[in-house]
Amino acid sequence: MSLISHPASLAGLVTREVRTGSRDGVATRVAVARRTYPTDRDDLWDALTSAERLPRWFLPVSGDLEVGGRYQLEGNAGGLVERCDRPSSFAVTWEYGEMVSWVEVRLLPDGDGTALELLHEAPVDPEMWEQFGPGAVGVGWDLALMGLGVHLETREAVDPEAGASFALTPEGTEFVRTAAAGWSEAAAADGDDPAVAAAAAERTVALYTTGPEGGTPEDGADR
Repeated sequence: MSLISHPASLAGLVTREVRTGSRDGVATRVAVARRTYPTDRDDLWDALTSAERLPRWFLPVSGDLEVGGRYQLEGNAGGLVERCDRPSSFAVTWEYGEMVSWVEVRLLPDGDGTALELLHEAPVDPEMWEQFGPGAVGVGWDLALMGLGVHLETREAVDPEAGASFALTPEGTEFVRTAAAGWSEAAAADGDDPAVAAAAAERTVALYTTGPEGGTPEDGADR
């Protein structure tokens, strides 16, 4: 991660959107992150779904990675593989403790590369949303998408210790601040009060950049 010299520019590679939704009659909010990578769909699909490659940029995974099977990310979320349409999209439940949300990933050709669109839908906890906004999950996905980019560029594994501590470095703090501001703007575009969204972003930055004693939302469940 230390090879990142312009973290704000790198954070700018992701476009962010927040949507208001519902699932089974329960109000939800959807964090949508998009980034284009300079590789083809088959390669990107493999990086996202291969038990061998996932640990190189994200986390070790175990379980049955087929439709109907259950997966478990080491020290993080697990869930059910709900749908898999290679190489265009897949959907899983995202279960962390008693919290259940849903993640969908879509891959689309984009010029000479591939656009990745990640949607994370979760029930709305009004207090949590006011405190952290979409950055609680969004910034974690920004960090993961950055690690994916490093892996695709270098074809090497991201150092797990460097990845885990990146947000605590000056460059990492700049990256987190830029990403959190982007999620704040996306929340405001979906109807949140801009001042409330901005304050939530500042609290999100503090949580991601204060070290283990400060923790992160859901103990970093989406990082």
